[in-house]
Amino acid sequence: MRKNKEKNRNTRLIIGFIGKKSLFSQSPTFPFPNPLVMKPLLFSTQKYDYLRQEMLQTGAYEEGRITHKTFPDGEHYYRIENDLTHQAAVLIGGTISENDTLELYDLACGLVGYGVRELTLLVPFFGYSTMERAVKKGEVVTAKTRARLLSSIPQASYGNQIVMVDLHVTGLQHYFEGGIKAFHLYAKPLIIKAAKDLAGSNFVLASTDAGRAKWVESLANDMGVSAAFVYKRRSSGSDTQITGVNADVKNQKVVLYDDMIRTGGSLLNAAQAYKEAGASQIFVIATHGVLPQGSIEKIQNSGLIQKIILTNTHPKAVEIASDFVEVRSISTLLHDFIQSL
Repeated sequence: MRKNKEKNRNTRLIIGFIGKKSLFSQSPTFPFPNPLVMKPLLFSTQKYDYLRQEMLQTGAYEEGRITHKTFPDGEHYYRIENDLTHQAAVLIGGTISENDTLELYDLACGLVGYGVRELTLLVPFFGYSTMERAVKKGEVVTAKTRARLLSSIPQASYGNQIVMVDLHVTGLQHYFEGGIKAFHLYAKPLIIKAAKDLAGSNFVLASTDAGRAKWVESLANDMGVSAAFVYKRRSSGSDTQITGVNADVKNQKVVLYDDMIRTGGSLLNAAQAYKEAGASQIFVIATHGVLPQGSIEKIQNSGLIQKIILTNTHPKAVEIASDFVEVRSISTLLHDFIQSL
C-alpha cells in the first residue's frame, strides 16, 4: 500500500514537471523535444520557393516539405510531410493572385491543424494594398477583406504573426483582427544602398507623385540628398497628367523611388517630367515589381530610364531580371527581422 502511494506521488510529480517545464527544459537527456533549441521549419507557397531556398542557405531553418498536386478540375491537393508537433513554422507567400492567396491560407491552416506551436507568415507582397479605402459608395475595401481572411487562420498555441514588406499604406497592418500580430517591415536599408550604388552621393531622390513625397523626403534626409516630386492630375480612371515638378533637377542625376511598379504608366510620366526639367540621368528603384506582360518592355523602350533596381518580393521581378532590371534579395532582411521577434 505504501509502495503504491509512493508510486502515485512520483507519477504526479512527473506529470506536473511535464506540464510546467518539459517544453523549456535545457537538459539534453530529457525525453521530450525542446522547441527552444529546435530550428523553425521553413515552408513556402509554390511561387515563393526561390525565397525559401535563399533563406534555407542561412542554416537557421529546417526544410519544410510539401507535396502539391493539381487535379484536372483545377482543385489543389497539399500534404505536409514534416512532423509538426511542438515545432515553430515559418511560411512564405505573397497574396499575388487569388490562387496564391488561397494556397497561403490553406497551408497556414494545415500547419496549425497539425500541431505547430507558433506560426509566422512572411508576406513579401500584400496584394490589393492600393484598395485600402472606399472612395465611391459601394466599393469593397479589398485590402481589409484580405486581412480578415488571414486573421481567420486558426491560432497556434504560441500564436500567429504576419510580417509584410513596404506596404502601400502604413496603416494596413491595423486591418488584421483577433490574436494575430501584424508587423510592417521597411526595406529602407536596401533602398538606400541601391540608390547610392546607382548614383553615388550626389543626386536627387524623387517620387512619382506627391502622395509618396513624405516617405521619399524621409529617405532623402537619411541619405543627405535633395528630394523632389511631381504634381499630377488624374484625367480619367487610368490616365494622369503631370502639371509640374517641385524642385530644381537641372543637370542632376535623379533616382525615382516608388513602393511598387505595376504597368509603369505613372513612372514614365514622372520620368518624362524630370527629363524635361533638365535631369541628366534617371534611375528607378522600387520594392515591388508587379509589371504585367509588356510593361518592362514599354519602360525600357521609352529611353528615359538608365536602369531599374527591384527587390524580389514579387516573383515577377525574379522572372524579368536582366542587365536593365537588377533584382536584389530581401532574404537577409526577413531573416534578421524574424530573429528579432
